[in-house]
Amino acid sequence: MALDHDRLLKPVKKLRKLLDRIDSNPDAETVHSLRTNSRRFEAMFKALSLDTEGLDAGTLKDLGRLRKRAGKVRDMDVLTRFASTVHPRGEEDCTVQLLEYLGAERKKEARKLAAEVNSKGPSLRKGLKRSGVVVEKLLRKASTEEATADALKFVIKLDTPQRLSAANLHPYRLQIKELQDVLRMASSPKPVRFVDDLGKVKDAIGTWHDWEELLSIAQNVLDHKSGCGLQAELKRITKQKYDHALASAQTLRNTYLRSAPGTLQKVPRPPVWEAIALLIS
Repeated sequence: MALDHDRLLKPVKKLRKLLDRIDSNPDAETVHSLRTNSRRFEAMFKALSLDTEGLDAGTLKDLGRLRKRAGKVRDMDVLTRFASTVHPRGEEDCTVQLLEYLGAERKKEARKLAAEVNSKGPSLRKGLKRSGVVVEKLLRKASTEEATADALKFVIKLDTPQRLSAANLHPYRLQIKELQDVLRMASSPKPVRFVDDLGKVKDAIGTWHDWEELLSIAQNVLDHKSGCGLQAELKRITKQKYDHALASAQTLRNTYLRSAPGTLQKVPRPPVWEAIALLIS
């Protein structure tokens, strides 16, 4: 799989800049960028086996902790945005109570994120700088076998678990995201539909999971449980988002996987191999 020089090095450069922009009240875009680029760096680290190239695995561990902190802030940003769109008649007090809770949680998690950056920032900057040097060397050697193997491995896993449900749909999203991150490292001459379809399913599942989390918070925070119009509306929306996410995931499988003759095992359809061939070339 031919690797894209700029795509591989961009997360490293972005992360070093973002570490200087995180304070006790970072804006939503900065938090989202920190989380996204952290995941892309982690995908690159694993796909290229950077730990075998003399890079300290502590950088990956510290960045993972930072990403999780950023994720908690990001969750409050998304849930606040969702909650602000739901206005059942006569439930204004419940809506205000929910929004106030989300705002307070956001401030708390943002302070924790800033503290984590202050603690791990200096060592992370050094590790990221070293990572850029190592990746540059790998690109000059055209060492791409590991990334290609990872991409093929994740494609085969698209059929696992065999039956999707509310219990495993979100973990399945993580599999899709890992595959998408690996494929995005490729130097492709044109957009690949397979990568875009992965992104649509990933987003659909993520949206459902966020609404489910908002419903759970509302059920725990709001004063009255039975007969609450806000909770009823959140349940309705959550069910709608789940149905859409599940259908999207199943469509992805039906489009890109088929049963092997005489077995229940599924294998990638030709469109997947065409996409991988394009990315490998």
